[in-house]
Amino acid sequence: MTVIEDLTRRNADFAAHRFIPGLRINPSRRTMIIGCVDPRVDPGVVLGMELGEAAIIRNVGGRVTPAVFKTMAMLGRVGKANGGGPGSDWNLVVLHHTDCGMTDLAAFPDLLAEYFEIPADLLPDKEVSDPHASVKVDTALLAAPGSPAHGWQVSGLVYDVETGLVKVVATDV
Repeated sequence: MTVIEDLTRRNADFAAHRFIPGLRINPSRRTMIIGCVDPRVDPGVVLGMELGEAAIIRNVGGRVTPAVFKTMAMLGRVGKANGGGPGSDWNLVVLHHTDCGMTDLAAFPDLLAEYFEIPADLLPDKEVSDPHASVKVDTALLAAPGSPAHGWQVSGLVYDVETGLVKVVATDV
């Protein structure tokens, strides 16, 4: 069986047993999650989210970058166009994790500087080698005036890939 055959078989099972018709485009839990693309750390699965409960943005390291801000602004417009959208009653969760591949990229400062769209001499401020510190950096960025999430309830979690547990590192930033 090819990968595509397996995926379409799995989709048929999903459609038959777990699909929820009638979901709205705005998340029912008024929650947005920013997480890593690491296949061990699917934010929806790790946090026990059901389909339709949260908007999830994934990128390398689950980091807040200019691209994330642009995505959040676009999602806000889509939400408002559909009768709701992000606001002060929303939760924004930043989920970083242990053993993240982002730490391997510390040896490539030019690549990271481009990713964050900052000069390389500012990279130490991003704390790429420590998920507990990096989640604090990112939640502070999101809570800052001018951020698309300013005024939201912002929290930062670190997922331990060895235990499966999350630790709250920053809350109501």
